[in-house]
Amino acid sequence: MKQIKMALMALLLLPVANTISAQTKTETIKVSGNCGMCAKKIETAAKDAGATTAVWNKKTKELKVTFDAATSSNDAIQKMVASVGYDTEKYTADEKVYKNLHECCQYDNKRTSK
Repeated sequence: MKQIKMALMALLLLPVANTISAQTKTETIKVSGNCGMCAKKIETAAKDAGATTAVWNKKTKELKVTFDAATSSNDAIQKMVASVGYDTEKYTADEKVYKNLHECCQYDNKRTSK
């Protein structure tokens, strides 16, 4: 009888466990930048937007983020990264913010390539 109760309890909890793990997402976002200072600002912005992990690769220009889909989103992370001066695949940083980046952080972008 005890084993039956345990089995039933496990079956009841299984959907809850799947729902919890299904909310965690890992995604890769293209983000412009140049150096270690850029990496720090990009990763901090992503975490401020709700990412639990954020790693930007300066060689590939990719930000790998993990976040809880119930509390954050890819869109929110991209908006926050753009708000600190870095273009993403979906958002362009404000020109004023971009121009305030350190000189070495001013990557090639639509503004400088014209």
